[in-house]
Amino acid sequence: MLRLAVATERRTFERMRDPLGARGIDVAHLPAKERAIRLTDAPTREFDVGFVYPPRLMEGGALSALYDVPWVNGREAVLTSRNKAGVVARLSRAGLPVPETRMVSNPADESDVRDAVSGLDFPVVVKPNSTTRGVGVAKAADLDSLLGVVDYLDLVHDYRATGDKSYLIQEFLPEARDYRVMVVEGEVVGGVERRLSAAALAEGRWKHNVHRGAEAVGVDVRPEHRELAVSVAETLDIPYLGVDLLESEGRTVVSETNARPTIDDATKYEADFWDRLAALIRKTADERDGRN
Repeated sequence: MLRLAVATERRTFERMRDPLGARGIDVAHLPAKERAIRLTDAPTREFDVGFVYPPRLMEGGALSALYDVPWVNGREAVLTSRNKAGVVARLSRAGLPVPETRMVSNPADESDVRDAVSGLDFPVVVKPNSTTRGVGVAKAADLDSLLGVVDYLDLVHDYRATGDKSYLIQEFLPEARDYRVMVVEGEVVGGVERRLSAAALAEGRWKHNVHRGAEAVGVDVRPEHRELAVSVAETLDIPYLGVDLLESEGRTVVSETNARPTIDDATKYEADFWDRLAALIRKTADERDGRN
């Protein structure tokens, strides 16, 4: 039986355990953070493959060395997806639709920020380059508001231990519908629309992150969204990918990607999701063993 180490949050591990177990894969949880790791002790168990590379790169490097496993979505895939600016640039170069975006690398002068927003209409969206779950994302209605947000980012980036000292300024897409499309090995395996409640909309909220209260509702992925999501995964060369799409005023753009997407309820995936995921896990293990 193939032995899989799952380095995601426990909820995803628990959702994976039984479906993959029924497909001949023994699933165990291997948390990478908020714990002590005994680096000089022999591992208490062995694994054939990991899923997916841990979000904290130092802990990920330690676990990779300790357990010597290949990963479904390895370090390079996670870094590629986490770098929002790199994703926007790569997709834009490939001719795929993305929001108009500027990257600012701190320390930057006020004149650099003014230059960055030249040609953009307010409001604009400001987001740290490598955070997830909507952390630090803000909407600035005018230049003064933007410079105020930037002041706070400057304070954070002045801390020496801050790894990524860059942020993005993007066009704001009004009344956008927000979709997450899941791709496994070049095939769409499910999708959701992230929706805000009527009360949240009445309060003027606009961010659709589930971790901030939005609801993920399973949808049938439209053909044009399927084609776009598959093209994104192929362009980034990431086999297991969540592709976030925003649809506004008759236009669809790729807002972000996630190489560590949470696995949701089975009802939000297509019937062959678990078969395709199991096949990817086996392929990853076989490639390391030279069987492919």
